[in-house]
Amino acid sequence: MMIQKFNDFLKMEAASGIILMFAALAAMIIANSPLMFYYDMLLDVPVQVSIGTFIIAKPLLLWINDGLMALFFFLVGLELKREFLEGDLSQPGQITLPAIGAVGGMLVPALCYVAFNYDDQDAINGWAIPTATDIAFALGILSIIGSKVPLQLKVFLTSLAIFDDLGAIIVIALFYTDQLSLFSLVFAASIIAILFTMNKRGVTNTAPYVFLGIVLWVAVLKSGVHATLAGVVLALFIPIKGKEDEPSPLKSLEHNLHSLVAFIVLPVFAFANAGISFAGIGIEQVMAPVPLGIIVGLVIGKQLGVFGFCFIAIKLGWAKLPANVNWQLLYGAALLCGVGFTMSLFIGSLAFEQGNGVNLIFQDRLGIVIGSLISGVLGYFIIKSGVKNNAVDSELKE
Repeated sequence: MMIQKFNDFLKMEAASGIILMFAALAAMIIANSPLMFYYDMLLDVPVQVSIGTFIIAKPLLLWINDGLMALFFFLVGLELKREFLEGDLSQPGQITLPAIGAVGGMLVPALCYVAFNYDDQDAINGWAIPTATDIAFALGILSIIGSKVPLQLKVFLTSLAIFDDLGAIIVIALFYTDQLSLFSLVFAASIIAILFTMNKRGVTNTAPYVFLGIVLWVAVLKSGVHATLAGVVLALFIPIKGKEDEPSPLKSLEHNLHSLVAFIVLPVFAFANAGISFAGIGIEQVMAPVPLGIIVGLVIGKQLGVFGFCFIAIKLGWAKLPANVNWQLLYGAALLCGVGFTMSLFIGSLAFEQGNGVNLIFQDRLGIVIGSLISGVLGYFIIKSGVKNNAVDSELKE
């Protein structure tokens, strides 16, 4: 009976967002209890993989952030490829509004953060933190509201988040790269050339792609480019069409990875990165430039950027308001885009991992949690009210 109920829960649309929330909450509870010492000790456990003289040695936290998150980015890459080839983003008329909204949703929050941190050489490195959107949380909130939420609003929010993820990938590649190793880059390029050749020759067996993807991950890890980008690159070469009656290799991998990423990878990442001790935190800590810049970026910048850019695009005739979606629902979706959480934590770990001290990492987590919470709550109530107004409008028209 209990197993059946658990299986039914996992099939819920909001399940991944709920599990993600509980993982983050568990980390915060532990971080504010006597178990904090063991939590830190667990994340600092050294993990080493060696083959002959070749060694990769990292603490557990970095294996999670560099290794497990590569699976997440691989899945993102698969979803991007499918959406652009066959999905909602394959239709030019459907991509204009979410693409414009995504640009505004990255530009304005970044400017908000910079406005508070432009004079701090270390803190300015976190400018991209409030530009991210956590689609699992955002869709989870929509699911909690109920089935009356228009499907077109979910499609808009999902499409915008896909462009948002694409923007995050570009930002990570361009701005969060360490000193480069020429040898590792050349080696990675040779692996990419082999993947390209396999794709062009019609190789549909995913096993060699996955094997070469692991090799590519190691090469990218050693190159100075962030290792998670190897997942995106690998996804681009997975064939979307199988041979004759074979299922799609890309869609099969996407289906098989979805549950692993949603119910294990992202919750483990959230648990490892959301452990914030609130001991001694007062208004002064919240109003510090880094957390304040992130909070303003997520809560104010996201809604102004997404809704403002979409409003202008619609009024200029560049795009149309989605069917069954009123302005209030669009504004609520813009607020939900301020739930940065997972991607914001990930970008924050890149921005402040090199020699900037523990304090900035703590401050960015504080800002992300507060900003995401405010955006999620406001978005929930605005959309819930908008759904009711939409229903009333529909009844009046009838």
